Amino acid sequence: MTQQPHAKPPTAEEGQKPPVWEESNRPAGPAPGTAGRQGPPADTAWQTAWQTGGLVFAGILMLVNGIVAMLQGISALASDDVYDRVTEYVYEISLTGWGVILLCLGALAAVVGWGILKGMWWARMTGIFLASLNMVAHFLFMPYSPVWSVLMVAIDFFVIWALATAPAKADASKRPAASAGR
Repeated sequence: MTQQPHAKPPTAEEGQKPPVWEESNRPAGPAPGTAGRQGPPADTAWQTAWQTGGLVFAGILMLVNGIVAMLQGISALASDDVYDRVTEYVYEISLTGWGVILLCLGALAAVVGWGILKGMWWARMTGIFLASLNMVAHFLFMPYSPVWSVLMVAIDFFVIWALATAPAKADASKRPAASAGR
């Protein structure tokens, strides 16, 4: 049988089964291998709480880090005597260049931190990328401000971990129902 270009597609009333992704095709009861439990197992509930708290803390760190990086960028642009002069450095960039880099990364980090705190999925993925980029930038900025750069690399490592391991929204919505019966 050939399909006519103007023919109407077959519907469920004409003997067709609904697609497998429809609710009516899902079996009732627990999924195979779950033994009827909903949400995270009892021994990992504390891990989920730590991960959720880590996500909020990562959002706050991204927001504050963005604001501080913007201030660093402004100070590098406004006055070159804030940071030490480095004479011979393999990855040499002028302080004006670092000011622009820090200002741009800071503005992006502040927006992404706000998005993480609002629970936006794009912000989590962008946050991982931006924290990785920020980690590399602070590694390269190390001769100008060594202690701050090492601290920022460690904070970026935590932010990446927190954003990558935080539970999805669907898992968070199941959690209260699973713990209510205990």
